Amino acid sequence: MCRLMLYLGPEATLSALIVEPEHSLIRQSVHSKEREEPLNGDGFGIGWYASEHNAEPAVFRSITPAWNNRNLQSLARVVASDCVLAHVRAATQSSGVNDANCHPFRWRQYLCMHNGDVANFRVVRRKLLETVCDEAFSNVYGSTDSEHFFALFIDALLKLDEPDPALRMAQALARSISRVLALVQSAGAGGDSYLNVAISDGERAVVSRFTDADDGVPESLYYVTDQIYRDVGPAAKRKGTQAVVVSSERLGPHPGWTEVPRGQIIILRRDRAPQFVDALTAAPLS
Repeated sequence: MCRLMLYLGPEATLSALIVEPEHSLIRQSVHSKEREEPLNGDGFGIGWYASEHNAEPAVFRSITPAWNNRNLQSLARVVASDCVLAHVRAATQSSGVNDANCHPFRWRQYLCMHNGDVANFRVVRRKLLETVCDEAFSNVYGSTDSEHFFALFIDALLKLDEPDPALRMAQALARSISRVLALVQSAGAGGDSYLNVAISDGERAVVSRFTDADDGVPESLYYVTDQIYRDVGPAAKRKGTQAVVVSSERLGPHPGWTEVPRGQIIILRRDRAPQFVDALTAAPLS
């Protein structure tokens, strides 16, 4: 399994988000606290938005371990963004270690990353691709279950007409989770799926914490809503000051870290508190 971190808030440097925290994502790449195997050394990826220049995000990915990449350290010191997705990879199901398989994955203005596993992916891969539209199919460049799941999301998003962009993303994510579970079941493949999936369009984000395992325990996932990082630019003042971090593991000792409830999707918007919906239906929770 992998480790991931998503930030939405005032502009902050990549270094402040992924390098400097006590238990940063870089630290988790070599010493994860909440995995049996502490190493996540099969590559990494950073995606960030610079909306004043282009609506589509930038992505920097490499197959080298995050803890040993000088280019990442150098880049992180000088790049700042108000929306960042970062991922360190531990390859599963014998998927290849190459750039195309490193997260996050991009389509239009959207970024997607995944921590987990689609059960018996090799058995359901062909059926999964047969169910998506041409645009979603054409966006699959690698061999991971994660990128194929993103194709399900793209397909679902294109078919929805929900006017609220954040809720539309949540509905597409919920439909994708339900759809992949149905594909696994129809193939008679068995096994458990673990679907902690984070998706953003630069202005809002949705992150699921889900598994259909018998014990019902998904991969770890936490969030904090306090402004725990120093903002570095005027862009923050234009877009408000609320900040949210969602991470596979707590990045430090801040008391505000809260576990994302199992079986739910957390919806993040710049101007509202986080909202939780059911991971299979996107129905609001009371």
